[in-house]
Amino acid sequence: MFKDNLIQLRKLHQLTQEEVAEKVGVSRQAVAKWEAGETVPDLDKCKVLADIFEVSLDDLANYEPEQNLGLGVPPKGKHLFGVVTVGDKGQVVIPAKARKLFSIAAGDQLVVLGDEAQGLALLKSESFLHMADLIRKTESQKK
Repeated sequence: MFKDNLIQLRKLHQLTQEEVAEKVGVSRQAVAKWEAGETVPDLDKCKVLADIFEVSLDDLANYEPEQNLGLGVPPKGKHLFGVVTVGDKGQVVIPAKARKLFSIAAGDQLVVLGDEAQGLALLKSESFLHMADLIRKTESQKK
């Protein structure tokens, strides 16, 4: 996992082993050993690597593309929860991991936003209404 994620992220960011080594403060050989699975960096160096690649430390170490539609490690704060099926009446079941992460419970109201170029977004209604209120207040102060 770690070694594959490191290779994928280094290539995605178009960095050489030498460039990664310089950013982390180790030799190119150390990076080569990490990528070969011969050794694993200490926690401090893993934190630096996660920061360089803008991913979470957990994803750097544990992310498995096979369990996530074959896609690579997502940027920090971005999630792929899987695929859902739309029911006959347009219902969508939000995956449990997403419900837990975003504290969505039965009976919560969600706002559905759409952008023809980018797709759909779901927001908790109270968050959306709070944001709309802030925008309204800002606009009224400008006038």
